[in-house]
Amino acid sequence: MSVLTFGSGIGVTMGAHRLYSHKSFKAKWPLKVALILLQTVAGQNCMYIWVRDHRQHHKYSDTDADPHNANRGFFFSHIGWLMSKKHPAVISKGKTIDMSDLEADPLVLFQQTFYNPLYIIFALALPIAIPVYFWGETYWNSLFISYFGRYMLLLNITWLVNSAAHLYGTRPFDKNLKPVESSLVAFLSIGEGWHNYHHAFPWDYRAAELGSKYSVTTFLINCLAAVGLAYDLKTTPYNMIQYKALRVGDGTHHIFGKIKRKNDVPTKESSEDNAKDDESNKNQSQRLVEANKG
Repeated sequence: MSVLTFGSGIGVTMGAHRLYSHKSFKAKWPLKVALILLQTVAGQNCMYIWVRDHRQHHKYSDTDADPHNANRGFFFSHIGWLMSKKHPAVISKGKTIDMSDLEADPLVLFQQTFYNPLYIIFALALPIAIPVYFWGETYWNSLFISYFGRYMLLLNITWLVNSAAHLYGTRPFDKNLKPVESSLVAFLSIGEGWHNYHHAFPWDYRAAELGSKYSVTTFLINCLAAVGLAYDLKTTPYNMIQYKALRVGDGTHHIFGKIKRKNDVPTKESSEDNAKDDESNKNQSQRLVEANKG
């Protein structure tokens, strides 16, 4: 169960999230096949729909057009959004999300077309049959542990990124964003809990400053890059991170927070310097966003 939970989780964190939703790195086709297969095992809908909802979440984060708007509370952003009728804004804005890159990907389209039989085989039949055949487990035990138990565990860990990581924590990079930094969620989700950073710099393959701790996903991407299966890893310039934390962070950054508290009263000269830095970083940020679209 633990191996399958971890593997299918990687299909979500590395595959659906960092590779396909944000295009934060590129992958050779063997890695793409493996990630799509693992994402199928996770059972969180096909890659196409997962990515569409996540891109919409970032574009309209914590507004009525966000599928799991955290302003509607923990329960709604955790699971309630899947139990209720979609807000009209979610439906209308969802039609505007650019999905042309996935529509041109034959692997994604194959999974979308044959998602139901693929799910039955790889997420249901094989996980139940293997323990029964190789280890003499009973069908009922295998069903409840290898399927239901694993499925509920992984779903709730994924949902914590939408709920807890938008409500309980610090905002060292941008206090105006709802998402927060959460060590607990990062630990449980193998690196997806550094959410304030991720929403501030969504193109960064690390999804955290310098990769941060507990990010097994980032470690694995680095390993795959070392053997040539992952490449063109996108990161955020350190001076941009510093600029963001000093300008709009909440002062909790372990380094820049101290500097920010010392410079609460700007001089005329520092204001002029900040204006120049503001323009420079805006241009740099725009170039990174454009590169991410490409």
